[in-house]
Amino acid sequence: MKKLFTMAMQKPALYETSKDNIWSDPHTVKRMLKAHLDTTEDSATRRIETVEKAINWISRQFPAERYPTLLDLGCGPGVYTERFCKKGYAVTGVDFSEHSITYAMHSARQQQLSIHYLCADYTQLHMNSRFHIITLIYCDFGVLSAVDRKKLLASVYSWLQPEGVLLFDVFLPSRYDGVPESKTWEITEDGFWADERCLTLHDVFRYEEDNTVLNRYIAITEDDIRQFHVWEHTFTKAELQEALQEAGFTNIAFFRDMNGNPCGDYDQTMCIAACKSRTNATDIGSDG
Repeated sequence: MKKLFTMAMQKPALYETSKDNIWSDPHTVKRMLKAHLDTTEDSATRRIETVEKAINWISRQFPAERYPTLLDLGCGPGVYTERFCKKGYAVTGVDFSEHSITYAMHSARQQQLSIHYLCADYTQLHMNSRFHIITLIYCDFGVLSAVDRKKLLASVYSWLQPEGVLLFDVFLPSRYDGVPESKTWEITEDGFWADERCLTLHDVFRYEEDNTVLNRYIAITEDDIRQFHVWEHTFTKAELQEALQEAGFTNIAFFRDMNGNPCGDYDQTMCIAACKSRTNATDIGSDG
């Protein structure tokens, strides 16, 4: 009990990792897969109509005839990879969750789709292949620490063909406007964190100096205490531009979303298209 009180009262250091991980915990991986496959609302995957609009915009801007190979980082169970494959791309999908990758491979076989899947941590990945498009969709970039973000951008730059493009989206600081730090709790019988009776303590911590928020969950059952850190860094346009230019990207465009809509004053998300060279500048617009 003393350990629990100490854990519950302590604010973690910025980007401190937890001993448990939602992508590898035996129970939460099943719940995460279920959430990924539910495309009726924005949860682990966006609504299906939003997914389809994004696929259509990307395939119009960067058609498979000119950009034939595509790497999808954080691909989950294949919601986007399957649709990219059907648009004519040669697709590779990478995800940390073995549960999601197993599902994705089975789904691809059932549909006779030729998709190459890897179960790996993409921040630690070494790739010999080179791709025309690399995607990182639904704000996954913001869950990484500053060190891992810098490392990933360097890796992505090296994995791209000379005319390649990185497409990803992020949350803006406005997403958390007016959201205070808080502590809440709930008891469930068969919920997201456990398939038995579970008391879950949920903390929201703000790190104002870094535009970062931590959602911490402490899941308490009769036999176990597990702790999960879910980090979410939010970005400014200037911060992204500096990081991408430091990685070597020379032509960068910003949009409201993965549908290519122009940025507005009250947006909570931003989509970035970053080219390795200026030769394909006309493909991504001029909002750089």
